[in-house]
Amino acid sequence: MTTTAIIGLGNMGKGLARRLSGRTELLLASRKRADAEALVAELGAGRAAEVAEAISAADIVILALGYEAALSLASSADLAGKVVVDITNPLLADFSGLQFGHTTSAAEKIQAAAPGARVVKGFNTIFAGLFGLDRAATARVPVFLAGNDAAAVEAVAALAGQAGFAVEKTGDLGAARLLEPLAMLNIRLGYGLGRGTAIAPAWIEVKG
Repeated sequence: MTTTAIIGLGNMGKGLARRLSGRTELLLASRKRADAEALVAELGAGRAAEVAEAISAADIVILALGYEAALSLASSADLAGKVVVDITNPLLADFSGLQFGHTTSAAEKIQAAAPGARVVKGFNTIFAGLFGLDRAATARVPVFLAGNDAAAVEAVAALAGQAGFAVEKTGDLGAARLLEPLAMLNIRLGYGLGRGTAIAPAWIEVKG
């Protein structure tokens, strides 16, 4: 069974852990080890670990952190050879927009900071509240993926399926320049325009 490390246990990290519990070997790491231990106790599965230990033992490392923290970790941790899932969006402090977009992306900056890693963009268009829904309710909600390493993208696609979502592959890591603004649109609709957090972007095939 694949070993997956989740680094960061905010709403996204906890939601992913709950969805993946029992479907992958989980290593949970947080700045507060007590948080990881509490979540392991809740799940009855997985193991709490220090960040470096979790990364070293994992096949897949999910950076369930804010963009700046994820970039800092990518710059300092030994991620060589690891499949690294970047779920971040480079939001402004007031959530009114992105720090940058279209000419680069958070995913590309994280890849540049950890050149030996196999970075895949994913889960950044999903609100954390969706993880609390029944799996049947999210079975057709796509997790958009982008990455330069085809095998890494396939590994994260399998993980997304284990988490109870559909998959939409969007090409190489440069596609993150489109996925991060897409997430910003979802945030605008959900918060700015009052649609709430039980929404997610999806593509449909229209047949005439």
